[in-house]
Amino acid sequence: MKYNRFLFLALFSAFLNAQDKPKLVVGIVVDQMKMEYLYRFSNDFSDNGFKRLMNQGYTFHNAHYNYMPTYTAPGHASVYTGTTPSVHGIVGNEWFNKETGKEMYCTDDESVTLLGNGVESEGKMSPKNLQATTITDELKLATNFKGKVIGMSIKDRGAILPAGHFADWAFWYSKTGEFVSSTFYGTELPAWATQFNSEKNYLKYIEKGWDLYKPKETYNESLTDDNPYEGKLYKKTPFFPYNLKDMYAANDAGILRTNPYGNNLLADFAKKAIVSENLGKDDVTDFLAISFSSTDYVGHILGPRSIELQDTYLRLDATVADLLNYLDSTVGKGKYLVFLTADHAGAENVTYLKDNKYNVNNLNTSNIKQSIVEYTTKTFGDNYLLDYSNYNVFLDKAKIKAKGLDVEKVKASVKEFLLTQDFIKNVYTEEQIQESSPTDFNLQAINRGYDVKQNGELIILFKPAYVEYSMTGTTHGSPYSYDTHVPVLFYGWKIKKGESHAKKYITQIAPTLAQKLKITMPNGTQSEVLEEILK
Repeated sequence: MKYNRFLFLALFSAFLNAQDKPKLVVGIVVDQMKMEYLYRFSNDFSDNGFKRLMNQGYTFHNAHYNYMPTYTAPGHASVYTGTTPSVHGIVGNEWFNKETGKEMYCTDDESVTLLGNGVESEGKMSPKNLQATTITDELKLATNFKGKVIGMSIKDRGAILPAGHFADWAFWYSKTGEFVSSTFYGTELPAWATQFNSEKNYLKYIEKGWDLYKPKETYNESLTDDNPYEGKLYKKTPFFPYNLKDMYAANDAGILRTNPYGNNLLADFAKKAIVSENLGKDDVTDFLAISFSSTDYVGHILGPRSIELQDTYLRLDATVADLLNYLDSTVGKGKYLVFLTADHAGAENVTYLKDNKYNVNNLNTSNIKQSIVEYTTKTFGDNYLLDYSNYNVFLDKAKIKAKGLDVEKVKASVKEFLLTQDFIKNVYTEEQIQESSPTDFNLQAINRGYDVKQNGELIILFKPAYVEYSMTGTTHGSPYSYDTHVPVLFYGWKIKKGESHAKKYITQIAPTLAQKLKITMPNGTQSEVLEEILK
């Protein structure tokens, strides 16, 4: 009897040790996903996608980005590094480079070349501009590089930044319809990726065309089809059904980005990677980072109240359900850990708000830039603006000094001028930003998004609801809740069912994963964790 008891304890202990680490971590980032979408479209979701994650996992209802600008590249970098642009250095999707005087892209790397069948410029990408490690980097280090890390997305930045510096692979979508990579990761694409590309899987979605996923009466949470707040997909009237074959013939396979099938194709590619790379098949934890980008394209062009956006999320719900089922069958239930979040949320369409009596207007970037040029020319006799972009005002300090002017006085004068503009809430100087203030919430957000060596001399904060964008569709970038409030869902291995409405920050995800996996935290993180996930 005593022998049987010891045998049971030994077997139970072995079982616990075997479950000490998940076989696979799957990080899902949905581009431009508002937390509100999980509520608004809830009645139309299945029980097996988003609802499965929420009902069987842990839901953080009140999670936010804690910096500005809330853009795609900083979002992905912040989720995976557990810190903000002031530390990891990804201060935009693209930004003005003060050293070269030119715009640079977040993942630009002239030292590498394209792998795969794409346009050469699509392959000159790597994570070299990312200044901090990611949770995926720390997993590679913790496993002596035995654990596999693969990132993938329709967007290059959505694949490269989550995968980190030490990834086995990062793949992104080309306008040729194929997934490509760069020589940063290897000398040729893996055979399985080449095979997937050769099958031209994108064509089956183009052939199908885009019609409503469910009966039209299902979409009563959205505005009517072809409403005045929608833009056009490739000059086509924003009205179902969409003939994707015509769009493809007139353009290229890049059209798949701007409809739900971009997400479907990415999920197909992810499943191919899981089985071909044997992810989750041994005792060393692997990591698959998937970023669904088509939601962002649809949101930008057609807006948050469009039937097209709702249809995109109903289809993504089915895609997530299918992916979870695939993980169940290939990795095993309870053996993988999933988290789902977004890289930012998004604003309401300004014209829609204005038509409903909200006193707000669209802003034009060129007009703001021109007004600064005209002001400095009129006041100081010359143009002293180097660049205006991403809320940043870059002044030509060298030119100001060469003309015998005081840089601080010019800066202060431009700030005073900008504050006279009705749409501007505040303007902060670089000195104010670096000093920050515990009583100014927006200044704190700007401080966390500000890299002293890369950002401008002034940062503009618009009033709530004002956006620099067209009359149709929507955008994002502000520190306001409509841009910062995103879902954070955990599901699977050692995740208890539950929910929290306490305010949390997106930068808590990576250090929480590090604690969960018992590995080193990313080197730039502030190390604040989601304790609910660790209990």
